[in-house]
Amino acid sequence: MKVHPRPLTTSKPSAPSGGGVLTAALRLNRTWSERLRDRWPGFFRSPSYKDELVSRIRADLPRSERVLEVGGIDRPLLMKAAGYGYDGLDIEHRDGCDRIYDEFLVQSIEDTVPGSGYDMVISITLLEHVPDNARAVRSMFEALKSGGVTHHYLPSKWHPYSVGLRMIGPKLQKKLIPMLRPSAVDETGYPAFFDRCSVPAMRQLFEQAGFVDIDVNPYYRANDYFAALLPAYLLVTVFENVAAALRLNLFASGFVISARKP
Repeated sequence: MKVHPRPLTTSKPSAPSGGGVLTAALRLNRTWSERLRDRWPGFFRSPSYKDELVSRIRADLPRSERVLEVGGIDRPLLMKAAGYGYDGLDIEHRDGCDRIYDEFLVQSIEDTVPGSGYDMVISITLLEHVPDNARAVRSMFEALKSGGVTHHYLPSKWHPYSVGLRMIGPKLQKKLIPMLRPSAVDETGYPAFFDRCSVPAMRQLFEQAGFVDIDVNPYYRANDYFAALLPAYLLVTVFENVAAALRLNLFASGFVISARKP
């Protein structure tokens, strides 16, 4: 019996979609950005602002009986402990908030905080999302006991990242984040107003509210937001280094600010 050989079939590999090509290109750009950062960390990296913020908070913690974290939602800076009361405040409530904090308040920090009398009020990357920071700073001042302290980190409004964020708006930002910064999908995308969010403007707000011993430390590094676009990453890094060398804190990426209520 004669057996006819099965005809050979060949298929061309399908070309990657436009979205796949873009994703691959962005991933390659980020890889090269990370290699540059690892090769020359002094030029591309900076100390951690969160480490400084937490250090300031922990230095005052032994003297604090009641602590209020604003905007921490379910990602708190501290943990509940027997030595102090730890309350949270945010405009929304999520599962777990009642386990994280002793008490959780759902409201804007622009409004009067009920049951004030806190020894410390803290936040991280919150104030850029507040429409009226004059009201927010006054509210935090009123929430503190005499001698109480406050510690915050917030992005500065004139860094290229912050300017770009305001230009594209929150809707487009939510579409771009999965491509440009996939690790930050759950942490960013909220509307950002950057009201008075610069070193001189925020210092002035704290002074007008009545705070004293105001201590501000600017940071200049937010180049990671541009890591998926290598040319932009390089340009922004050069800009940051020049601003840091000349101490142009108006163009800082963000700053830690602490103060005390008399």
